[in-house]
Amino acid sequence: MLETTIAAIGPLDEAAMSTARQLQTRLTKPAGSLGLLEELSVRLAGLAGTCPPPLPSPAAVAIFAGDHGVHAQRVTPWPQEVTVQMVGNFLAGGAVVNAFARQAGATVTVVDVGVATPLPTPDDHPPTGDARVAAPGGVSPGRVDVPGGVGQGRVAASGGVDHGRVDVPRLVDANVRRGSRDMTVTAALTRDEARSAVEVGIRIAGELIDGGAALLVTGDMGIANTTPAAALIAAFSGVDAAEATGRGTGVDDPTYQHKIEVVRAALLRHTPDPTDPLGVLAAVGGLEHAALTGLLLGAAARRVPVLLDGVIAVSAALAAAAFAPDAVGAMIAGHRSAEPGATVALRQLGLTPLIDLGLRLGEGTGALLALPVVTGAVRVLHEVATFDSAGVAEK
Repeated sequence: MLETTIAAIGPLDEAAMSTARQLQTRLTKPAGSLGLLEELSVRLAGLAGTCPPPLPSPAAVAIFAGDHGVHAQRVTPWPQEVTVQMVGNFLAGGAVVNAFARQAGATVTVVDVGVATPLPTPDDHPPTGDARVAAPGGVSPGRVDVPGGVGQGRVAASGGVDHGRVDVPRLVDANVRRGSRDMTVTAALTRDEARSAVEVGIRIAGELIDGGAALLVTGDMGIANTTPAAALIAAFSGVDAAEATGRGTGVDDPTYQHKIEVVRAALLRHTPDPTDPLGVLAAVGGLEHAALTGLLLGAAARRVPVLLDGVIAVSAALAAAAFAPDAVGAMIAGHRSAEPGATVALRQLGLTPLIDLGLRLGEGTGALLALPVVTGAVRVLHEVATFDSAGVAEK
């Protein structure tokens, strides 16, 4: 699956891009007055192979969840069980990503690709309407309640994803293993595990697109996942660990310095080869990073755009670009994460973020806020009159 997906990824269509550029010059506005939106519309025309490109609606958020062995190195004060608790919160519709998805009219699909704790099915517990999440250093409140409302529940990874109502999140059971290994001790994943996770992402992309999604949005959940993200960014870009590593959930200075040393130690142990993206993902990645890589490759192969969220997404984007450089043509940088590694990765990818609000939450939140910008860029090509058709004189 991975090889055939990569083989299907091609460059942007130059003829469609040229048509879009010419159309931009004829619209009733000064040339270049919409700034980055004009080039974005041109890129989307090139991806679709037609001008104007399709409107990016409906959108579908795919949140990949996984746990990390490097959590044992105390790189975050948050307990690992928060991962599974937040999955319950996503399914209850109570997270920030849910609120933003409802605002954008986007569906939410939660994919368990590597959560350490087995997730309950809707039948395991009655719906409560309440999601309980442990605070940093706190005691786990116990079970995670996954609501069992109409249309909710566990969807097999091999089956289709039914979009249905946009306000009903769905859970896809695609667990490759119960969390990664500690990358400072051994490889986080085997090559086979990394490949399996990448192919989960490819399958999810195909299922969402087959279900009608015209644009995909990257989401993620995994306590300690900014640590492997920093390692991936450093491995693919060649920067020092200190430049790629941020504070994640907002760690204090001693923990931040320790986190940098953890990333540096993992890179020294494995010396990952950036020309071997599967090897890099296996050595220092996470299951959600690998799955996001697959989502990006799968969307690029289908010539469907993907809105990148924060540092987890852009670290996966570097891996996808290493597999298939033309995959970058399907990527839109939704926002600039406050994590420093995100800026490093965006620079490496040659992508300019649409918004910069100092966000560092993840989940897909920043990308969802950028969705109206993307829609606006495309709608201009569909709806704005030309000087000739409007009878407006040009300069």
